[in-house]
Amino acid sequence: MKILVTRPEPQASQWAEQLRAAGEPADALPLIEIGPPPDATAVHAAWAQLPHTRLVMFVSPNAALWFARQRPAGITWPATTLAAAPGTGTADTVRQCLHNAGLQDAQIISPAPDSDQFDSEHLWPLLAPLPWQHEHVLIASGGDQGEARGRQWLTQQLQAQGAQVSATLVYQRQAARWSTAQQQLATQAHAQPERHVWLLSSSEAIDHLRQAWADQGGLPPGARALATHPRVAENAKLAGFTHVRDTRPTLEAVAQARRTWAAETA
Repeated sequence: MKILVTRPEPQASQWAEQLRAAGEPADALPLIEIGPPPDATAVHAAWAQLPHTRLVMFVSPNAALWFARQRPAGITWPATTLAAAPGTGTADTVRQCLHNAGLQDAQIISPAPDSDQFDSEHLWPLLAPLPWQHEHVLIASGGDQGEARGRQWLTQQLQAQGAQVSATLVYQRQAARWSTAQQQLATQAHAQPERHVWLLSSSEAIDHLRQAWADQGGLPPGARALATHPRVAENAKLAGFTHVRDTRPTLEAVAQARRTWAAETA
């Protein structure tokens, strides 16, 4: 039972490589492709406003990556500006991409690695004790619908505390364009659903997969998915995945979930 990692690149290949290093059969098969935002000037303006911004909320690793890539020359990260991430993967990318800009580890706020979930709801208890009256908060995202619910919920909490919240598109998303080898892998997964398990971290990715397989009658009977969030799991079931299981979004949890599932079906 091979794991198909559907995250955008470069995360998909990184996850697949690390899973294989742990002895797990895995391949990268991205369902979402990331590109630059439609208006880079808005990102440049956000960088210029950082001294007047109390917090930048990065909704995903790609939000941190693309925000960092578009840093104007000569601008550094202020000591008074915090950075928030909904999970450890995003927090690690924030640290890696923005350290050279001046961001320090003590300025990064994120749920603990052993948190039950990595999302806005589990981030909020760490933010709630801080004073937000009249403070500016920037949410850096790709504007996708899968992130929208968490963004909206967090925005409401911050606004209720008196914060002024704005959002900037720092990248944009579209359906991934598969190589010939990736198309062949997807064809194999459709023909042999019992031998593949889709690792899903985004509801948008599910929509792209359904569109990719529309000419083949949609998802095949017996299609399997590991979902890294309950909302994604719910949407996977609605989309037609026959077998869906939740897993924490860590390499260790995904590997254990696959091994357990494979043993049960052997």
